[in-house]
Amino acid sequence: MGKTAENLKNAFSGESQANRRYLAFARKAEEEGFSQVAKLFRAAAEAETVHALNHLRIAGDVKTTSENVETAVAGETFEYKKMYPEYISVAKQEGNQQATWSFDVANKVEQVHAGLFSNAVKTLKKKDQLPQLDYYVCSVCGNTVEGEAPERCPICGSPKVKFFKVV
Repeated sequence: MGKTAENLKNAFSGESQANRRYLAFARKAEEEGFSQVAKLFRAAAEAETVHALNHLRIAGDVKTTSENVETAVAGETFEYKKMYPEYISVAKQEGNQQATWSFDVANKVEQVHAGLFSNAVKTLKKKDQLPQLDYYVCSVCGNTVEGEAPERCPICGSPKVKFFKVV
């Protein structure tokens, strides 16, 4: 990998992290009653997304939908089989219960994501479209479900009202 390719990858990572960080900062500003600061953070987050997507596209990492879905399966599978189990182990050894919980629920959700993307790969290989379904995400743990939100999240136990519909 050339230096520019490496720089595009690093810039994508940095811009992506800035986006998420600014969205978290916006939520905190809203909680504290600073609505204009929250709006500024959300605007900057959107700009960081533009940057990240430009870097990703120029790096050649946005391919066909089939290739992108296969990349997603590989990434999600790596996370739940290798990355998160290692992170959980370290957090347990260090006695960090909050990190253990966060890694554990993320690990379980990554398995769900891998399954959803694997089903999409199978459908795309048959040259079919995915069925028209709604997706709901648990705002506590990130669990992602098709169709409708369950009465209780099977991963974290949160009630149905904690799920939001993806539009």
